[in-house]
Amino acid sequence: MTERSPAPGGLALVEALVNTLDIESGADALDTPEGRARVGITEGEAEGARALRESLRAVLLAHAGHPPHREVPPLGELLAAAPLVVTVDPADGSAALAPADGTSLRARVAAAVAEALVAGTWTRLKACEAPDCHWAYYDRSPAGRGRWCSMQVCGARAKMRRYRSKGA
Repeated sequence: MTERSPAPGGLALVEALVNTLDIESGADALDTPEGRARVGITEGEAEGARALRESLRAVLLAHAGHPPHREVPPLGELLAAAPLVVTVDPADGSAALAPADGTSLRARVAAAVAEALVAGTWTRLKACEAPDCHWAYYDRSPAGRGRWCSMQVCGARAKMRRYRSKGA
């Protein structure tokens, strides 16, 4: 849906997971082997990934100043049991949180959130305010006030609706 470049670092995984569902058409990439492969999960992990996806979407809507799209499990609860370890680079001594097992989607998402918190980029990942979209995007605007995943699609539609409502 968006012409924006992917989110930086580990946030690209979060963005990719949230964007596995096209709300407008109902197409869910987690229903396909290719879609599951993009986020590194198996068919048996798809249902848990869907719950995580919708919890992330609610948080990204909050980042954009919007209420949750529906009742979802709190993201903190879903990530609480994510197995993470502290890694230290022997060359420069830099430290990071990493998934303990390397494969768990929840742990990879938790590590991405932790990385983004440290980098100060977590709240720049948002969900489009268009109710038929809610696509995740990384807000690169200077003031951090982006509202839509695509100005050409969702932004234009919103502005046209607002214009038409004034003339009615």
